[in-house]
Amino acid sequence: MSAIPTRETGLGPGELLQLLRDGQPRTRAELARITGMARSTVSLRVDALLASGLLAPSGEAASTGGRPPARFAFNPQARVVVGADIGATHANVALTDLRGRVLSEAAERLDVTDGPVPVLDRVIATIGRLLGAAGRGVRDLAGIGIGLPGPVEHSSGRPRRPPIMPGWDGFDVPGHVRRHWDVPVLVDNDVNIMALGEHVTAHADLDHVLFVKVATGIGAGIISGRQLLRGAVGAAGDLGHVAAPNAAGVRCACGNTGCLEAVASGRAIIRQLSAAGVPVATNSDVVALVNGGNIEAAHAVRQAGRTIGEVLAMCVSMLNPELVVIGGSLAGAGESLIAGVREVVYGRSLPLATGHLQIVPATTGFQAGVIGAATMVVQDVLAAERVERGLLSSG
Repeated sequence: MSAIPTRETGLGPGELLQLLRDGQPRTRAELARITGMARSTVSLRVDALLASGLLAPSGEAASTGGRPPARFAFNPQARVVVGADIGATHANVALTDLRGRVLSEAAERLDVTDGPVPVLDRVIATIGRLLGAAGRGVRDLAGIGIGLPGPVEHSSGRPRRPPIMPGWDGFDVPGHVRRHWDVPVLVDNDVNIMALGEHVTAHADLDHVLFVKVATGIGAGIISGRQLLRGAVGAAGDLGHVAAPNAAGVRCACGNTGCLEAVASGRAIIRQLSAAGVPVATNSDVVALVNGGNIEAAHAVRQAGRTIGEVLAMCVSMLNPELVVIGGSLAGAGESLIAGVREVVYGRSLPLATGHLQIVPATTGFQAGVIGAATMVVQDVLAAERVERGLLSSG
């Protein structure tokens, strides 16, 4: 490839690719009509994208005389992406295409307190197995996305004082992974990637979505204008450590007192039920008791929902989302949790903000994290400027 056309002569090839990512096959003539560029300029861009594999032939258009013109479409199979969702006691790893569609996946039991090197090496080995089983190598790997169960400085991919991750503070997660797989590695906290996964899978038509994870901890992911909001240093959505009503003096795992997480998380519910003599040890136990009709468990979960609703009511008034999605392991308790949230949010938030607001359980389940982590990578590597840099470097 001798030359890659630039924006000086219209849309660059990376921008042209954005038009084609909807999957609709188009001819060169159709692209010239849509973009207003000369047919020869469009052909240069199409040829560059075909050579990269990001476009592929997709049949022929109807002929108006002579040879039928060829159609081209985005090729999501051109590369694969890894999405990894690391939790306190597990890691889910998936191989996806460039649309974020899961091709294969694996789950590993692990303990995040073992430290970054042992945990990440387990994930790295799992990536190798998935790639090998799919017949793909590092040249096919577009990038790796990782979600971690704690605060992450997204710009560097380093955890920052994560409460349940001893030894991880400041660790160079991308650097360690790139020593094994020399590809882009992006890292974010687990709630952000779950928000991305739920949005692109189930609510891609909505612009403003607030995703709330209720599990061992509590956190939120904010989608605004169809973009994930991370804030100045990646701390946006740290809902679990907002001061909760009637929680003064209750100590939180973060070292502070009065946090929402200290009184309404899975850990807090387990503590309350255990003190009342209800045999429960895990979030799964809580969900099973609620779904089995246990009155004490149902009451505790509903009260947790109300407390979460007190904080969410402020968020709804400030952010004005179209949808609030409740996910995480305790979302399996169904209406007991959701009803408590709705009761307070609809009663406390401004009518203008709640007039069309829906509060619903998550639908993507355990795949939300891996799909979101992969989506994070896809959004980065298929950005127009990144595509054009890749074409230039290979030209």
